[in-house]
Amino acid sequence: MTDQNKHHARRNVEDYSEVMKNEKSTNNFFRTFISKPKNIHLDIQNKDEKIILVLRQHLITQLKSFLFLCMIILLIPILLNFSGFIETFPDKFIGAFYIFWIVLTFGLFTRTFLIWFFNVYIITDERIIDVDFASMIYHNISYAKIENIEDVTARTTGPLAAIFNYGTILIQTAGEKTEFEFGNVPQPAKVTKLISELLLEEEKEKIEGRVN
Repeated sequence: MTDQNKHHARRNVEDYSEVMKNEKSTNNFFRTFISKPKNIHLDIQNKDEKIILVLRQHLITQLKSFLFLCMIILLIPILLNFSGFIETFPDKFIGAFYIFWIVLTFGLFTRTFLIWFFNVYIITDERIIDVDFASMIYHNISYAKIENIEDVTARTTGPLAAIFNYGTILIQTAGEKTEFEFGNVPQPAKVTKLISELLLEEEKEKIEGRVN
């Protein structure tokens, strides 16, 4: 059986996944749980490989970083003003300092947003993919075939995770990278069930001879 025939033999995910059967397709890439996206394509994506789910960390998990940035951004200028230290410098220097502080603030918020936005976990009908974004010039992509997955567990820790329904998915594989961690993703029970359904479908394909 050729590779092309193998891909054509794959069923639509709605035919075997209870999770995806109840999920609507969305193209809103700012969401943290993006099911069956139509306008997302990866450079490493195979010709007939379909992206089923894109995940990123739950927004509530970014609250700590946001509050910390706000505290630093507001606290330092306030302390400088109350201490009178900044008044010892010329007005031009003070103006330049505040301009620098605004630019720095914008840069910190932008960096925090980009790291959250581009660090994504992707599940296709063939693989799980972990995109680790560190900066605009460096990112790392790890992936494992569905058939190499050996164990999937979900871990929810703390009251916030229980209230807002997010957790960490731990995946063990027999591939080159043996452990994957999808950190603080929404609806962890759905994600683990979906991966289990994909794994079961992979086994059925082998038994029925739809793929080698």
